[in-house]
This record gives sequence, structure tokens and C-alpha cells, in this order.
Amino acid sequence: MRTSTKALFFSTILVLFVAFSCSKDDPADELTKDGPFNISELAGNWEITKAQFSVNTLSVDVVQDGGTASMTVQSSGRFTVTLDPIDRVAYTVSGEMFWEKWEGTYYFAIVWDSYPDDWDTYGHTWDGTTFTINGGSETGE
Repeated sequence: MRTSTKALFFSTILVLFVAFSCSKDDPADELTKDGPFNISELAGNWEITKAQFSVNTLSVDVVQDGGTASMTVQSSGRFTVTLDPIDRVAYTVSGEMFWEKWEGTYYFAIVWDSYPDDWDTYGHTWDGTTFTINGGSETGE
């Protein structure tokens, strides 16, 4: 083979190798704003009536203890939560809500601004008026 023919041959083999080696065995996570309900339905200002945080046997509810909590959600799913406990300075956390579709099931998910390359999934309920989010000990901000 001539040098140019060899180069073409090896280039073709290399391209085919790269094309076949990039396939995935696992299905990709599909991220969407439209799942069991559209995330934009949550847009608005929310009064948080329960902000309970638990670690092991210790449980604290910011609102029940006399503090306040609120959430503002944009139609894009971007949100900010402000927690104002009675015994310390108020603070905010923010992120974006969406659905993770995996194997035909939708999971309510949040990517927190402080961890932009990762997200957690949460239990949730939404009846058109009241929205609840429940995460386990390994989830959340």
C-alpha cells in the first residue's frame, strides 16, 4: 500500500473505532420540565408552612419553632428558598426544579446552585394548591 492509502485506511479504522466505542449500555437520563405536571405550574410566591429538617434522631421545624420560610418559583423552574429561623440569621438556597425521566417513570428532581453538576430526587405531592417535597437523609441542600 502507498503511504496515502495506508493513512486513509487507518483513519477510516480509527473513525469506526471511535464511533463504536462511544455507545452507552445504560440509557441516558432525560431531564424535562413536563412530567406528571409541568414545572411552570409552581410559578409564584409560596408561604412555607412546614420546614422540617431531620438528622438521625434530631428534628427541627423552622416554622413550628417560630421562624418563617418562603419560596419564589419562576416559570422556568428556577427557585429561591429563604429560611429565617428564630435563633439565627436568615439564609437562602436556590436551584432549579425539573423531572428526571428514567425507564418510563418521572422523578421530581432539584439541581442546587451550590452543586451544579448533580441533582437529587425527592418525593412530592401537588394538588394544584399545596406542594410538598420530601427527601431522605442523603438529599437536599
